Parts: sequence; structure tokens; C-alpha cells
Amino acid sequence: MLNREDYLMIDEMHERGCYQREIAAEVGVSERTVRRALRRGGAPPRRKARKRASKLDAYRSEIDRLLGEEVWNAQVILAEIRAQGYAGGRSILCDYIRPKRALRKRVGTVRFETPAGKQLQHDWGEVTVEMAGEARKVYFAVNTLGYSRRFHVYAAPANDAEHTYESVIRSFEYFGGVTAEVWVDNQTAAVLTHTPERLRFNPAFVMLATHYGFRPKACRPYRPQTKGKDERMVGYVKHNFFVRYRRFESFAHLNALLERWLAEVADPRRHGTLKEVVAERFAREAPHLGALPAIRFDTSYREHRRVALDAMIEVRGNRYSVPAHWVGETVSLAIGLDGALKVFTQAGRLVAEHRLREASAGWQITPEHHKRLWQAAQVERRALSVYEEVARCN
Repeated sequence: MLNREDYLMIDEMHERGCYQREIAAEVGVSERTVRRALRRGGAPPRRKARKRASKLDAYRSEIDRLLGEEVWNAQVILAEIRAQGYAGGRSILCDYIRPKRALRKRVGTVRFETPAGKQLQHDWGEVTVEMAGEARKVYFAVNTLGYSRRFHVYAAPANDAEHTYESVIRSFEYFGGVTAEVWVDNQTAAVLTHTPERLRFNPAFVMLATHYGFRPKACRPYRPQTKGKDERMVGYVKHNFFVRYRRFESFAHLNALLERWLAEVADPRRHGTLKEVVAERFAREAPHLGALPAIRFDTSYREHRRVALDAMIEVRGNRYSVPAHWVGETVSLAIGLDGALKVFTQAGRLVAEHRLREASAGWQITPEHHKRLWQAAQVERRALSVYEEVARCN
């Protein structure tokens, strides 16, 4: 196809009186093309590229409607149009939204400040560190007071329900009181269902809330601003504490260092937004916290075992003794996060206590538990006269 430069050459050679065959040979086109170009008076117009159909085409009006309602989160929009039958991917949706962001209304964000003692925000972070000489992923829970911004950090080997509840309890104990509300993400440890029509909390989390007297609250999905104070603190811990400290002997050692760092670095800091020292602001918040309950909530793992014929139960790769008269019975286990093992009957009676040990440490046996078995297994004693009688017969 001729371009503008080709036509200018054709026109110039034609003005000099060159034959069309000479022009065609010089430009590298046919004589017919030269004749058409001279008759047309210019290069041929470029054809517009045919626009390919997109899976997004049928949903553009719905997307524009959502954007008009100030819904700019691509993941939320994707969920909406997929519910209507959209089968495409997220990338083409983002490509469609991106140039429209310039039209987004620039509405100033009003910072929401909570009253003293009202709110605790909970969130998890994770980082890989060296523990006992080996690389290990560590989870850390950050619980932040909404008013004073004082926070507590608890490191754990998992971010499951038991460690989530433990982190909240430890933060209450660290602050010396309980807030009126606790805000959480939509993790199953706290929230089972969260839709516009229904919010259902984990029953165990509700039990924790009832025990400590706070109202459980869940952040609205896809709205991180609700819990922004705490999410910023997760980044602060990761880029401050875990930059200073990278090697730990155990979780106990890690949590001890965290407590010291909180007292020496985090609490005395001057908050950039509030323009106050956090510890001083907390002093005004502390009187507004509720009282801690007299009995601590039990965060132990709960499991069941059937006692074997040798009066032993197996727990996490090792075996532990149980009183012999419970052989064949099903018992209830409470496995504490600190490694304490308690064995209860179905009626709730405590019958054995141990500390969890690695299998290499051997079976954990309390002698009194097996006393009855040893008595039953004693060899029958016979007088020497019995053996003398047998000898004479032979």
C-alpha cells in the first residue's frame, strides 16, 4: 500500500515528465497503482482497523452504572458482572476502568475517630524469620486501640481461631481492660458468613465476646478503610521490629522481645496524625476500658481420644498415660497453646495432666496411672515344694 512519501515521489517524477513505467519501477509498484495515485491526487486513505468484539461489550453499561455510583473497586465490579453472566477475565475489566479513573470525583476522606475505650481493631501479618537456626514463617497479630493508637503484638505459629482469640485476650491483658467493640476481618476464626443480607459470626468468637463483654464487629468486604488504623500498624511492625530483629530462639523469646519493643519504641512514639505521644493519649483512654473477667477464657484446642488397652492415648506423634480404669473410654483433651495437655472424662472430670513432648522424648507415663495394670500382670507365686514334687515324679 502506498504511503504519503511514495505519493510525493510519484507526483514529483510525474511533474518532471517521467513515464509511468519508470515511476512504477522506481517506487516499486505497478503502473496501474501509479495511474490510480495520479488520478486520486494522493495516497489511498488508511482503512480503519476492524474493532474486535470483546466479552466485556455486553456489560459496559452496567460497569458505567457502577462507576457512576462511585464503585471503583475492580474486584467488586467483577463479582457483580459475573453474577450477570460475564465469562471474561479481570485484566480487560481493569483496562476498561483505568482511563475512566480521571473522571472519579475527588471527595475528601473524613477521618473517623472513635471515642476512648470503644474500639479494638484486629489484624494478622506474616513474615519469615530465623528461629532456632531455621527459616520459619511467623504470624503476628496486631490489636490496635482506635482512640489512642496504642497496640499490642502477639507472634504465633498459626493464625487459626485459637491463636486469634489468644491474641485478643493478651491485648486486653496488656491494656488492662476491655473495649466495647472488637473489629475483625472476615476470617473464619471470627466470621462464617458476611453478605449484604446476612452476617454470621463464628460461635466460638461469640463465646469469647460474651465472656469479655465486647460487641463483635466485622469489616465490610472490600472496604479496607474500616480497619485502616490496624493495617497500618501491621506494616509498622513488619518494617520496624522485624527489621531490627531477625533471629529468635523460640516463640517465647520472640514475644518477650516484642513486649520490650512495645514499651521502648511503640508506646513512646509520637503519632504522626494525632500529634501526641501514644502512651500519653492511652492514659486518657485507660479509664474508659471495661474490667477484665475474673476467669480467663480457655483458648485450648479441643479433641477427643479413646483410651487404648495399655491405658495410653496418642497426641501429636507421642503417647501419654491415662489412669488404667479409663481403658476403652472416650476422653476429652484440652491442648493449651503453651503445650499443656489436660485429659478430662466426658463428665468434665480432670484425670491426667502432661506437657507435650516430641516423640524422640519417649512415651510420657505417670506411674500411678499404670499401677492397676502392673498389679493385674504380676506373675503367680508358687512355693518351692511344688517344684520338688515335679522333680521326684520325673
